[in-house]
Amino acid sequence: MALNLPQKIGALTTITPGDQLGTTVRKPSIAPMPGANLRCRIRASGETEALTPPLSPCWSPIRTDLAVACQALTTDITAETTPDVQEQKHLLEVPKGEGVPVYVMLPLDTVKPDGSLNRKKAMYVSLMGLKNAGVKGVMVDVWWGLVEKDAPTVYNWNGYTELMEMAKQVGLKVQAVMSFHQCGGNVGDSVTIPLPRWAVEEMEKDPDLCYSDQWGRRNYEYVSLGCDTLPVLKGRSPVQCYADFMRAFRDQFASYLGNTIIEIQVGMGPAGELRYPSYPELNGTWKFPGIGAFQCYDKYMRSSLQAAALAAGKPEWGHSGPTDAGGYNNWPEDTAFFRKEGGGWNGPYGEFFLSWYSQMLLDHGERIVSAASSIFSDCPGVKISVKVAGIHWHYGTRSHAAELTAGYYNTRFRDGYLPIARMLARHGAVFNFTCLEMRDCEQPADACCRPEALVKQVASAAKEAGVRLAGENALPRYDETAHEQVLNAATSGDADDKMVAFTYLRLNPELFKYENWKKFVAFVEQMRKGKAESREVVEREAEQFVQATSPFVQEAGVALMSA
Repeated sequence: MALNLPQKIGALTTITPGDQLGTTVRKPSIAPMPGANLRCRIRASGETEALTPPLSPCWSPIRTDLAVACQALTTDITAETTPDVQEQKHLLEVPKGEGVPVYVMLPLDTVKPDGSLNRKKAMYVSLMGLKNAGVKGVMVDVWWGLVEKDAPTVYNWNGYTELMEMAKQVGLKVQAVMSFHQCGGNVGDSVTIPLPRWAVEEMEKDPDLCYSDQWGRRNYEYVSLGCDTLPVLKGRSPVQCYADFMRAFRDQFASYLGNTIIEIQVGMGPAGELRYPSYPELNGTWKFPGIGAFQCYDKYMRSSLQAAALAAGKPEWGHSGPTDAGGYNNWPEDTAFFRKEGGGWNGPYGEFFLSWYSQMLLDHGERIVSAASSIFSDCPGVKISVKVAGIHWHYGTRSHAAELTAGYYNTRFRDGYLPIARMLARHGAVFNFTCLEMRDCEQPADACCRPEALVKQVASAAKEAGVRLAGENALPRYDETAHEQVLNAATSGDADDKMVAFTYLRLNPELFKYENWKKFVAFVEQMRKGKAESREVVEREAEQFVQATSPFVQEAGVALMSA
């Protein structure tokens, strides 16, 4: 059976509080979590259990990590794993296939403000569930605003060290995101994690360190790329701060790099994406599907614009960005700059400005990915990746206004993703793209949303540039329609065209609900096989697996909610 249910599940039974745990189970050294009343019994080899019916004709009496995961809620998970579990760990390895490995994003608040690991027992149980479902690994934000919170070059890696060790013990790989942005103010942000307080102090002293729009709004999500190389953060430049952070991460986690930590995704803007903060949701500034606004009005960006205009022999073009590009919530045809006929975007000034604006973003990306590639160059088995936003609204218009304000010079007459792909290819980085789960028919037609066409364009650009492509879903989805869309986008074409990885948004109690979990397990298996087997067969096997592990999965969901 494709899911290897007998080996994955082992002899897992629930017992009442009055029963005794098997002899291989250590007594708990910490109090159980509220509501965590499921306890598991591990049968010794050869022992029979009359009250537990077999889940398959070839029920295995062998203990597995899943059984250990069930008791994690009442057992000290920091204690050493029992030898017999270590011996059986190979049984959980999912056979290598021709498909795409699936990773799962961990909660944004995986590490607490004090730097310690959040929800330890719930995290352990959840990781075990993911491992048994065939997930390859997890993605976690390594927040600059938590690790280097109090003082420059003073790093607190404690919570992340605990997590890496936990992932190693469970057997999951880790995609570590160098998150140099603020958490809070973007789609899906459920917590607020500001930039390091000492960096924010400098931004408050000099507001031009923030991205700014033409109305004077300052954005504290990310330090303006206009001052990338200037010593404006306590004597260091922003790029130096990012490089020092990555170097400290490398030194701290040297023993995990290449075996547990297999990817470093380098944050380059808001939400960790290579873009300008052109559509901030904070305080209702922007609402979907507004076109957003250019972010080039801090003094450092304006200085660069003036220099570019002088070099072009048009000093009058350097005074500011477009003044007729509308506001955050306008549509293209509401504006003189973005309208279809005679819009400034397609004229000499528009070409000059958009070329400068997008090139500034590309240069910013190149500085940081170059630093990352150099820092991790001696870490075999570790790849560098960069995330690009899936801005699909108004994609069907000529100007692609929402992409332009974000820094992607992509129009009906120009490919804005090929330059990004070529930049990443120069450094051997992976091009990570979002919105894989979306279908055109699900989006408002009047906003000319074209996520499917956008994904195809990006895939084509990546192929032409010779860069590897990975993907994510932009919004939480648990339905088969979204899973099918991701499967088609990630595994279409020949072997060279398939994505190198897909990261699923996100680990939460909703994922562990019975129907959602069943669909997710089937999705992971189909991604692994690359559509080599019918969905009906995979779903039938997933149903058996989910039924067998239902108590454990329910407890994982309870643990997350309780925590």
